[in-house]
Amino acid sequence: MGKNMGEKRLFHSVAEQIASLIKDGIFPAGTRLPGERELAERFDVSRVTIREAEIALQAVGRIEIKTGSGVYVCEEQPSDGSKLPAVSAFELTEARSLFESEAAALAARNISDEDLKNLEDLIEQMASTDDAVSTDADQQFHILIAKASGNAAIVHTIETLWRMREELPEVKATYESICETDASYRAKEHQQICDALLARDPAAARTAMREHFHRLIEAMLDASEKQALAEVQQRASESRERFLSTARLG
Repeated sequence: MGKNMGEKRLFHSVAEQIASLIKDGIFPAGTRLPGERELAERFDVSRVTIREAEIALQAVGRIEIKTGSGVYVCEEQPSDGSKLPAVSAFELTEARSLFESEAAALAARNISDEDLKNLEDLIEQMASTDDAVSTDADQQFHILIAKASGNAAIVHTIETLWRMREELPEVKATYESICETDASYRAKEHQQICDALLARDPAAARTAMREHFHRLIEAMLDASEKQALAEVQQRASESRERFLSTARLG
């Protein structure tokens, strides 16, 4: 499963601390941030954590990573209104289920034949072994349905929910872990949603979308349980080694 939940929260925390230093003028607009090593020492974290924090800050428009040159504070900083709330992957998925299920029901009445064809093409792209391609197709699929609802407020809400999915480090890591272990369901579930839209059946579209998110939440719960068990086993192993070493020395 990769990094534990504590480490995922860590680079989110570091990103917030760097953002505060930018706001306070410690790292002025237009200037180059200190290097990874210096920042890692400053925040007492690994360089990998600094790198991930910088990626998160670039995603929200606070810094720009220039390959071969360094990391620079953006001249124009996003307003506080653009700051995303600290939500868990479970909270986000619950919200997505509520909004996207109703968006699908509305879309079933309004979606065009061209949009349906585009949805089919995106489902094919979801089968890609390239996770970036698959995730991008997934996002386009859901945004296209939101737009087909014909409601601009719904579109804005769902686009913001996708920002949370992609820009909140802990949420993104959780979704990626699910996609890695559960990729076989992705195309199948999205095809069921598409079939309901093709049938112009609002109730079926709503149900298919809800079932998609219900399974996502179940997969997240399974992954969380496995992660918690792995952490307990790791702590037990470390304790066993420590006490056995002490016993041998005695």
